[in-house]
Amino acid sequence: MADPRPWLAHYPEGVPAEIDLQRYASIVGMFDDACARHPQRPAYSSFGKTLTYAELDRLSGRFAAFLATEWKLGKGVRFAIMLPNTLQYPIALFGALRAGLAVVNVNPLYTARELEHQLADSGAVAILVLENFAATLSEALPRTAVKRVIVTSLGDQLGFPKGPLVSFAVKHVKKMVPRWSLPGHLRFNHLLARAAGRPQPEIGLGHDDIAFLQYTGGTTGVAKGAVLSHGNMIANTLQLAAWVGGLFTPGQEQIITALPLYHIFSLTVNALFMTYFGGENILITNPRDTPAFIKTLGRTRWTAITGVNTLFNALLNHPDFASLDFSRVKFALAGGMAVQRAVAERWKKATGIPLIEGYGLTETSPVVTANPLDIEDYTGSIGMPLPSTGVTLRDDGGHDVPVGQAGELCVRGPQVMRGYWERPEETDRVLDRNGWLRTGDMARMDEKGLFYIVDRKKDMILVSGFNVYPNEIEDVVVHHPGVLEVAAIGVPDEHSGEVVKLFVVKKDPSLTEADLKKYCHDQLTGYKRPKYIEFRDELPKSNVGKILRRELRQEGKAPEPPAATGQPEHAR
Repeated sequence: MADPRPWLAHYPEGVPAEIDLQRYASIVGMFDDACARHPQRPAYSSFGKTLTYAELDRLSGRFAAFLATEWKLGKGVRFAIMLPNTLQYPIALFGALRAGLAVVNVNPLYTARELEHQLADSGAVAILVLENFAATLSEALPRTAVKRVIVTSLGDQLGFPKGPLVSFAVKHVKKMVPRWSLPGHLRFNHLLARAAGRPQPEIGLGHDDIAFLQYTGGTTGVAKGAVLSHGNMIANTLQLAAWVGGLFTPGQEQIITALPLYHIFSLTVNALFMTYFGGENILITNPRDTPAFIKTLGRTRWTAITGVNTLFNALLNHPDFASLDFSRVKFALAGGMAVQRAVAERWKKATGIPLIEGYGLTETSPVVTANPLDIEDYTGSIGMPLPSTGVTLRDDGGHDVPVGQAGELCVRGPQVMRGYWERPEETDRVLDRNGWLRTGDMARMDEKGLFYIVDRKKDMILVSGFNVYPNEIEDVVVHHPGVLEVAAIGVPDEHSGEVVKLFVVKKDPSLTEADLKKYCHDQLTGYKRPKYIEFRDELPKSNVGKILRRELRQEGKAPEPPAATGQPEHAR
């Protein structure tokens, strides 16, 4: 009988087949341990301001005390965080977890419609929001269960005088804060001051307690919360630590955190992974500002970086990148979308280290596979399963396929979610009774246990590492009074991997591309908005009337999308 885990014979030296899941009972236990071991080491840095582990311990403790003692939010209550990468995020994140709450991460760029759905579906009762996005929250709030709101400004936690100056510039000079009204809201810094001296809550947490409701499209375009427990997140952190082995020195590492911490990739691989090592997250609030990004890289002694293909490509294409010092860099991990060979090869030539590609999903906390860290060149593979992770490839009948043959990639391990929040039918579609998760991705395995993504079973579109689901786009567009029928597909794009293209049958002959793009701008987050719109007299359909997106993709106008080999958010 063939070895069901052939990759174990080809693991890098020192990587165990299994991890010790009992090392920590919860994320809070791991955080407390890091604060005790590395109190004076930097934990997070932003805009030149640094929080040590001792300071993060104190401030997150205050936040936890306020939530538990003044607001009396009990264990398991959902608390939403709607922030970009700022120092407030880790304070709120670890504070909410220390209070026993389940964190609901929210993309700050959501439209009111998208935000309302996530808050209402999760049953969140409280939220922390950056004031830049408070206007969106005020629009969505009435139709949710949220009763308590905390508002923060970009300059909060940057100290005096920088903090007030940054907040003033953002609001009054750059005009980046639309008018908003949230009666009864509290200010973040005032809340922390108010909680000084309050006793920190002692909440018993274990592997089965919910840490996050991490929203994803899953196998359809309906956003739903993947229930990720403390055990799931601890498991994936320890799996990554085992994979990295002795490469990192506790208390000495600095990771560049340009991907948003509300994204599952950055949440685990940056925030939690660095907590385990007592490392420092250098927060990049606006990674699209490449010149400022590179200046930050030049000012710091970073040892690791995570990103998506487009981010690495943008850095490589800036003339100042080549002048940076890469002598301390040990680790560069790419996920979220397929890494292009040209980018990987240029990265290795520029920095001297390989671009390590992995694969994962929101439902797997997120990492499932990764390339060995000792690879010399681009492999085109998504790597091997991490320790304590089972991967099998199955045909449509649910039978395992032979080595070299394509099948649906299925995953089992301690990092696999408990299910989708209050959606048992959706859960049953992807999780079988033995704990195997169907990913919907087609892959093949070679004799060494390396996996290669070959196709996608679903019609998901991957834009700069973020999943876009045609069902959601079509549901929004078809509500336009001038639209009769619509189909959304992904088409290749040099900068973002894929972009959305719409095929539309008009109801109103006067409807224009500009009209429809403006409508989508108001209804959809930026990466979900169509770049191309083509009007048709009719759309291809099956004999039962289902629109056939595959036929549209196969036309010369829209080639089949490239295979997705990224980490989250190939994470749904």
